[in-house]
Amino acid sequence: MRKVTYGAACSLDGFIAGPNHEVDWLHMSKDAHAIMLDYWGRIDTLLMGRKTWEVAQAMAGGASGGDSSMMAGIDSYVFSRTLGALPPGQGHLVKENAGDFVRDLKGRPGKEICVFGGGELARSLFEAGVIDEVGLNVHPVLLGAGIPFFRDAGRIKLKLSECRQIAGGCVYMMYRVLRPRHRNLDLGHALNAAVG
Repeated sequence: MRKVTYGAACSLDGFIAGPNHEVDWLHMSKDAHAIMLDYWGRIDTLLMGRKTWEVAQAMAGGASGGDSSMMAGIDSYVFSRTLGALPPGQGHLVKENAGDFVRDLKGRPGKEICVFGGGELARSLFEAGVIDEVGLNVHPVLLGAGIPFFRDAGRIKLKLSECRQIAGGCVYMMYRVLRPRHRNLDLGHALNAAVG
């Protein structure tokens, strides 16, 4: 089963960009670059929602790949019910249920899968139980407002698998998503304990 990771750089107060998609507060360093190069070498699939795709297109000026060395061999999927089509070479448009699509994608051969961008797509994938890891590069800045890393994801238990300080006062963290093995059995034990 392929691993799905949701990750991004974020402010200490949990925003991945300012209110107008500003990212001028990001601290790029050799540490962060090394983490990104390692991660991009392990994935072959990028998932994003319509809003993230539109922002990426605007930032790239509509160019089809940004850093071509990083994007080589990466399949992109854009989830949207409102887009009619994507320009040629800009990825695959997905209009079906995101959770079902990603669950099927995880069962196909391939490398790891990255959920890229804002929290709306991630929320639906958390609800579907298909995200395996959460990665953060927390920056020492409070933005006060902006695009949140998490959007009403509900209660999700995580286990810390890596944590270290990197350049610029940033903290890199990786968490594994914990899923109850027997949710119905656990509920049954809780009910028995409550009435017994």
